[in-house]
Amino acid sequence: MATTSPNKLSLFPLLSLLCFISIFLLLSLSKRASLSSPNTHRSATVFPPKSDGSLSALSATCDFSDGSWIYDPNPRSTRYTSNCKEIFKGWNCIRNNKTNGLEISKWRWKPKDCDLPSFDPLKFLQTHRNTNIGFVGDSLNRNMFVSLFCMLKSVTGELKKWRPAGADRGFTFLEYNLTVAYHRTNLLARYGRWSANANGGELESLGFKEGYRVDVDIPDSSWEKASSFHDILILNTGHWWWAPSKFDPLKSPMLFFEGGRPILPPIPPAAGLDRVLNNMVNFVEKTKRPGGIIFFRTQSPRHFEGGDWDQGGTCQRLQPLLPGQVSQKILSI
Repeated sequence: MATTSPNKLSLFPLLSLLCFISIFLLLSLSKRASLSSPNTHRSATVFPPKSDGSLSALSATCDFSDGSWIYDPNPRSTRYTSNCKEIFKGWNCIRNNKTNGLEISKWRWKPKDCDLPSFDPLKFLQTHRNTNIGFVGDSLNRNMFVSLFCMLKSVTGELKKWRPAGADRGFTFLEYNLTVAYHRTNLLARYGRWSANANGGELESLGFKEGYRVDVDIPDSSWEKASSFHDILILNTGHWWWAPSKFDPLKSPMLFFEGGRPILPPIPPAAGLDRVLNNMVNFVEKTKRPGGIIFFRTQSPRHFEGGDWDQGGTCQRLQPLLPGQVSQKILSI
């Protein structure tokens, strides 16, 4: 498990919070738009610029990505506490006595030209009545699933715990018939161990003895039914594609297959990821529910410096990086 210096503040929760608020603000507004015009393409309504200190008519657009982190010593609302049981024990910063753990929730994202209202769990439940929401991906999406669940649970306790459509975990808020679920998958595509055949083959002739077979055109079984079940689907993948502890490029490389046959000549992980994303997008478009809303969330940057989480790295930042520092950080990687 990752350890950090007691005086260091991880940027990961801040980045996840931005992704979470942005996606679910868009979800709420998209849902409202769909209720009033179900036969039109669902485009996200956004908040307008401020002119006199108040919100004007909803007529202008806002770029949620153009803004900055603002420290607010008196947050407008408490999203949830560390007592929410769905929080994975190893990731519960406050329960694990992380120094400055409580300070993380005091940072909020402020778009440059508009307001970003606080998340309202009761309004979300009311707006998304009779809706299924699925998170598909690695631990980044699990964190977003947990955040949403814990915020919604703070205002209602009538729950059914189950595993819809093969999910790793899921809950239905009975009063609103709103289901949220998490489908665990590292690569989105199906993969498993591969070993050379004693009788030889195309990969064997190139000297490969073992590795991981990745079928770029087949979704992982954990979520193959998710797009036909959920009204809203949030997909992610990224960090696992460059995880040498599992996919060692020499000892256990990724070996990509398409149509049941190996892709030759072999392609690197970056090219494999492109093929997986193209195929998974096509799969979701073909199998999604009528009017389904699909998001793909990008991965957060690595926030360890001086080594990875298991190689002596620590989170050295007490505050979010400024725009200029982000550029310098990228160049130093």
